[in-house]
Amino acid sequence: MSIDGYLGSAAPVRLALSNDADFDRVDAVRATCDAILVGAGTVRADNPRLLVRSAERRAGRVLRHKPANPVKVTLTTTGDLDPNAAFFTAGDAERIVYVPPGVTADLPATIVPADGLPALLADLATRGVERLLVEGGTAMHTAFLSAGLADELCLAVAPILVGGGTRFVDPARFPPGRLALLSLEQVGDMAVLTYGRRS
Repeated sequence: MSIDGYLGSAAPVRLALSNDADFDRVDAVRATCDAILVGAGTVRADNPRLLVRSAERRAGRVLRHKPANPVKVTLTTTGDLDPNAAFFTAGDAERIVYVPPGVTADLPATIVPADGLPALLADLATRGVERLLVEGGTAMHTAFLSAGLADELCLAVAPILVGGGTRFVDPARFPPGRLALLSLEQVGDMAVLTYGRRS
């Protein structure tokens, strides 16, 4: 995010916040996870591939008896997603789409009814997902953090002031108290701060 807390600007051109070193850091994190989750809005707006980019990291996952890429996960209230989006077409990772009970979706993925994030997480656990990376966007950050469902929060802060656009989180009621700063790292011209829950 930018110094002033934005993920994107109001301009039609996508705002570039990360640098190459941070993209590589994120790739390394992806390689340690069992699944990567983004919201339907991110699937529509950013068309992410959600794959491990490094061939060496993919090979390392296979050596650890894991699929080359983590499971791709999204959730949608309507089921209205483009089946040609990179979420569905890029790579050979398993794809899961969560929908509210009663909603149907005709998509090239496993469709699972789930009533809320706890039900989604419980279902992922039954599928062997122990480490879930929630990459975005704003609605997902807000939902997981306001529900107290994030064990760790990693913020990569770019040295840019944006002044308006898409925020990291929306206004919400968040659990009270301070998080513990677990690490602080410089990645190129960016600061990466990792926070965790206090026990």
